[in-house]
This record gives sequence, C-alpha cells and structure tokens, in this order.
Amino acid sequence: MALTDVAVRKAKYGVSKNKLADGHGLFLFLHPNGSKYWHYYYRFEGKQKTLALGVYPDVTIVMARQRHKEARSLLADGVDPGAMKKAQRDGCTQETDTFEVIAREWHTRFIPTWSKGHAGTIHRRLELYVFPWMGIRPIKEITAPELLAVLRRIEAKGALETAHRICQLCGQVFRYAVATGRAERDPSGDLRGALPPTSKKHMATITDPIEIAGLLRSIDGYKGGIITRFALQLAPMVFVRPGELRHAEWAEINFEAAEWRIPDDKMKAGVLHIVPLSRQALSVFREIQPFTGAGKYVFPSPRTGLRPMSENAVLSALRRMGYAKEEMSGHGFRSMASTLLNEQGWNRDAIERQLAHAERNSVRAAYNYAEFMPERKKMMQSWADYLDKLKAGAEIIPIRAAV
Repeated sequence: MALTDVAVRKAKYGVSKNKLADGHGLFLFLHPNGSKYWHYYYRFEGKQKTLALGVYPDVTIVMARQRHKEARSLLADGVDPGAMKKAQRDGCTQETDTFEVIAREWHTRFIPTWSKGHAGTIHRRLELYVFPWMGIRPIKEITAPELLAVLRRIEAKGALETAHRICQLCGQVFRYAVATGRAERDPSGDLRGALPPTSKKHMATITDPIEIAGLLRSIDGYKGGIITRFALQLAPMVFVRPGELRHAEWAEINFEAAEWRIPDDKMKAGVLHIVPLSRQALSVFREIQPFTGAGKYVFPSPRTGLRPMSENAVLSALRRMGYAKEEMSGHGFRSMASTLLNEQGWNRDAIERQLAHAERNSVRAAYNYAEFMPERKKMMQSWADYLDKLKAGAEIIPIRAAV
C-alpha cells in the first residue's frame, strides 16, 4: 500500500517499522535520531543498488515520488540513475563541462527519440570505451590526438568497426557541446582518414536453389528443441532480422488479417513493420500456439517464459545441423530472400520495404510502412510456395513475378 503524507509525518523509529515501502523500490528509512531518508532500491546489470533521494521533510512525499519516477525512467532506458547522479555531482564539484557529464546529458535528452535497444547500446559503448579514458576531461580541452588515442585502444582489440562507431558517437557529443555553448569545435572531424577503413561484411547465406532445398529439409528434420525448430521453419518465410524473430509476441500476430505487426521500438529503423503472413507461415504459428500461446513470447526461453529465446539459439541450431559460419547465418535468410526475389523479377522497392531497410527520410518512413502492401502480400505467398517446391524436390525453375 502506498504511503500517505500523514503516515510519513507520524512515522517514528522504534514505533513504526524502520523501513516503510511506498512501492516499486521507493522506501522511507527511519533513523534513531528522528531523521527520515528517501531511498530507491533497484537492480542494474544484475547488481543491487541504492539511490538516495533526499531527507524528509525537505523532500516531501510528492518530490520523492517525482525523483523516483525520473530514476525509474532512466533505468528503463538502460541508464544507471546512481551513476548519472554521481556524474552530475562530480561535474558540479570539479568541472561542470566534462565529457562524461555532457555525454550523459546528451544521452538523456535524446532517449525519447531512440528505441530502448539503441539507447542501451550507446550507453554501454560510452561506459566501456570512452568514459574510463577521457570522461573526466573538460570537453573543450579534448584534442583530436587525445580522441584518436581512445580509438586506437579499441582498434588494437581488433574492433575496428566499433572504433569507427565510437568516433561517430563522440562527434555527436562534441557537436551537442558546441550547440550548447560548452565547446568551440568538434575534434572528431579532424580524424577523417586516421583509422583504416572497415571492410564491408557480407552475412553468410545460401542462394543456390538446390542447397536451399537441402537446408529446408534439414530444418524439418532438426532434432533439437521444438521451439527452435519452429523458429527455423519460420525464418526463411518471413526473413526478418534474428532479433525481431526471437522477440515476436503473440499480441503482434493477427491470424484474421494474416499479418505480423512488429512495433517501432523493436525495429532497427524505429518504424512499425508489417509482415504479410503466407498460408505456410500461419500454419507454423498455429503449430506453435499450443506450446507457447499462453505466454507473451512466441519463442520463449526454455528456462523462463518471461524472456525470449537466446540470440544464439538459431545460430547454434544451424551449426548443429552442419552449417559452418561461412556457409549460413541467422541473417542469411534475409540475403537469401533478397537475392532470389530480385532474380525472380519482383519490384525492388517492394522487396526493400519488406526487408525493412532504413529509409533515409525518417518522416517519409513513418508513413510508408504499408507501402506496396498488395504486392508484398502476393510476393510473400509466392515466396513461401517457391520454398515448398524446393523442399519437395520439384524441378527448380525460377518463378518470375507477374508483370
């Protein structure tokens, strides 16, 4: 039961309980000297932590709840509220405009515009690769060679692509500092060409029809977990990203409309994505339903239904089926579909929209999630039929889209 202002005012050490709960980790601690402290108990990255929210009555119950709400909001976005408070406190007592203080401020300000996953990734990269080396440095004093030294450490670990991403990330923080009047320039711009270019990676895939037929038959004969087998059967038909597949929820599946609507916060581009479901895909969903339909996730973890299956489940299954990492990957089903659908003559724009590739114009993307939908529905059914013919061992003749 939530606390009332009267209960807080009358609470006394030794008479009342020495710790009164207000809900969701917010507590009022009573001390023998009569002091009353607001604390927020929470877990971050598996560790129990405590955040001090102030002393009553200077911090009223309304103020404590507001601070508690703000801390929970940060936690939901992958930010440790205690670390954020420490960075802000250190900035006030030492140097307000350090890189870490401004980076955290920038991150907090832009969280509403990002997906939860993207916000968490940015936070982790800053915590791991940047803050330990130049977090306490006044941002206006950081030079290009100093930033390059940070990037070289990452490159030395064999993570060249990450080094490039960190450079871009730091550039955004520097430009935010310039815009808010706390730095004069962005030194990351001086590092153009300082890091070796990254080689474009191609996800391992299979595009030969005969080999695809063998893969599909191997999936049907998979002897591992039944939920993983269902995910493998669905993957080539819907060709979504592996993360989107394993996070599928039953609430997103509309059997009557034959659609799977993936919400924007799960999509890389941050835009709602519609997957038209072929008769074959619907059949797979109906087969899964008796096993997992009572829970949230279509493909739950075998340990707990509260989480989706592991990100390595499909990849590990492919390896157990004998496919090496250079032969096939979880992302490979997307490349497989893209290659063959283009060869079959389908509208390239419809294929790109179904692959949910990021639209450069974010405003246009927000309204065009249903673009080419009639053609996409026809294409998805044709693609599922084609896969069935391959699996059955029928004569392999490329299927051309109707003109």
